[in-house]
Amino acid sequence: MHETNPLESLLFFLLAAVIFVPLFRRFRLGAILGYLFAGVLIGPQAFHFIDDPKSVLHFSEIGVVLLLFIIGLELNPDKLWSMRNQIGFLGGGQLIISCLLITAICLLQVSWQIALVVGLALALSSTAFAIQLMAEKGILASANGRRGFSILLMQDLAVIPILLIVQGLASSPDEHSQPWWYGVMAILLLLFSGRFLLNPLLGIVSRFGSRETMTATALLIVVGAAYLMYISGLSMGMGAFIAGIMLANSHFRHQLETDIEPFKGLTLGLFFIAIGMTLNISLLFEKPIMIFAFVLALMALKTAVIMFLLKLSQMEWRASLPLALMLSQGGEFAFVIMSQAGSLNLVSTDVIEIINLIVGLSMALTAPLVALAGLISKKQYNEHSTASLPEIEHESEILILGFGRFAQITGRILSANNIPFTALDNNSTHIQFIKQFGNKVHFGDITRLDVLQAAGIDKAKILLVTIENADKAVDLIKMIRKHYPELHIIARAYNRVNYLKLIDAGANKVVREIFSGSLEAATETLMTLGFTTGQALRTVDIFRDHDESLLERAVEHHDDLDKLIEIGIQGRKELEELFKQDRDNIT
Repeated sequence: MHETNPLESLLFFLLAAVIFVPLFRRFRLGAILGYLFAGVLIGPQAFHFIDDPKSVLHFSEIGVVLLLFIIGLELNPDKLWSMRNQIGFLGGGQLIISCLLITAICLLQVSWQIALVVGLALALSSTAFAIQLMAEKGILASANGRRGFSILLMQDLAVIPILLIVQGLASSPDEHSQPWWYGVMAILLLLFSGRFLLNPLLGIVSRFGSRETMTATALLIVVGAAYLMYISGLSMGMGAFIAGIMLANSHFRHQLETDIEPFKGLTLGLFFIAIGMTLNISLLFEKPIMIFAFVLALMALKTAVIMFLLKLSQMEWRASLPLALMLSQGGEFAFVIMSQAGSLNLVSTDVIEIINLIVGLSMALTAPLVALAGLISKKQYNEHSTASLPEIEHESEILILGFGRFAQITGRILSANNIPFTALDNNSTHIQFIKQFGNKVHFGDITRLDVLQAAGIDKAKILLVTIENADKAVDLIKMIRKHYPELHIIARAYNRVNYLKLIDAGANKVVREIFSGSLEAATETLMTLGFTTGQALRTVDIFRDHDESLLERAVEHHDDLDKLIEIGIQGRKELEELFKQDRDNIT
């Protein structure tokens, strides 16, 4: 075949993505498998449209860098801390035990360095596959789903240390290696820049630059951080990851994520296509029994490890088996780790081809095995329950009082994620909606304590009060707070006065029903006037924070009208000063 020029290569990549990714998603096999299959077809293993996959692979690694930046950007320190026990026990336990077992098995054939790299690579699962499967099965927002998410989150956090371990295993003191303090200085420089330079830079660009300039700045931050790590002898992905974490609480976080996302999606898709082009499919036909044995052994080992840990966390095996299978496949970062190990000459091409093939096949087998396990466990559960177990009524932990348009949004989201809730309402139309999803329904006067007890308030952990009568809502919360001081109460407010009364009555969280929509409208208005997206978001964020602080001050004086007027006038002056300071800081 004649030499393919860049335009023809681009055409083949786009055609492959447009055809196969939607096709594979249609059959719930996932976008990653679609990319891999497309790469197999257009690469040297099939139609030879592109004969040099390695050059494509090197370029497409920018997709992995962008992915690690997005992961860092989305890591909320508070969320990580609240999930620390599950992340440490389930996530850390799965990663360590799986890695040790796989490494021990590999030691029978290869050196300990190669065995460790393979163990680290195969211990990781596919976040994209597992999250998709958990969402489809409706368990993502449940307690079991949170356990699975903790395992995946720990794996994402471990990617950077794993890449550093691989680099350390391959490094040798020669003329090309950098002194250790180069890396330390690079990390300190990156932390300093993230703390003191990046936000002012983004502020200037958002004020004076165009949308395209803002996008270019986002890419500059990612590529610059990656290059800084590269020249210091560390992983490019580590630089992008640190940059993302440093900007996780920035006002520009959403803008950065929006700007980077299209580039991440395209380049990461290109990376998986390049991996597909390097898959040695002929190896599958030469040694099918050996390859499938490796695949099934990997999935069985990881399933057993995860089920063992879930059992220790008080989860029944019938629920743990499908969840463990959802996490039993090899992950997309295994391709990244093996690619780096190959570029460092740590692992031979033969081993890389086998591992990549195992990972790809394990992804393909995950969904069918999960479906089969679900049928088996359901059948056994039904047989066992009908023979010896009484029917047990499930107590929901969420009680919704009032099921109008405001509460229906919450109800629909909870139902779509198979999270049970109980609703009280005197409108039969609303009640019929609830019945469709199998939730308990009670008619009656919600101001009566005995009706609330019949609805299960004794078992509830969250109470959502959304009734239309504002005064009745205040009295209701006072009564409930008196009898259930530990119950977490979320209430709907119609205006600022109602907000203050609900807080005083004992609500933990009060949501102003038009506040978020008004802020969104203000953002659109500013952008129409010529503000950049970053400017508009930052302006609205300043207003939101200031307005919420005003409400906190007003809570103490909600019965004193003169004091409330004084706080309002003072707040207006403070807001003008905040906007002035923001403009001065940017300029």
